[in-house]
Amino acid sequence: MLERTLKKDRTEVTFVLPADIPPGPVSVVGDFNDWQPGVHTLKARKDGKRAVTVALPMKSVHSFRYLAAGDYWFNDETAEDQDGPNSRLHT
Repeated sequence: MLERTLKKDRTEVTFVLPADIPPGPVSVVGDFNDWQPGVHTLKARKDGKRAVTVALPMKSVHSFRYLAAGDYWFNDETAEDQDGPNSRLHT
């Protein structure tokens, strides 16, 4: 699930997943972090889910995927769009 918060000069996008599906650490990787795993690792939050927030330029489009333990790549089913094998979001 994607949550958005509009700020004056950016959009903060929070990537949210269940706490244990898939198990183990999960990071969001995309064109906004040069596809580097571990830069944006989801952390547990009080509502029982895990999340990470990334500040992105307003009115931009980004491709991303999730990477879980065991080299398991997967997409966000709530993303607005697909870009080949990747999820895509619009800010």
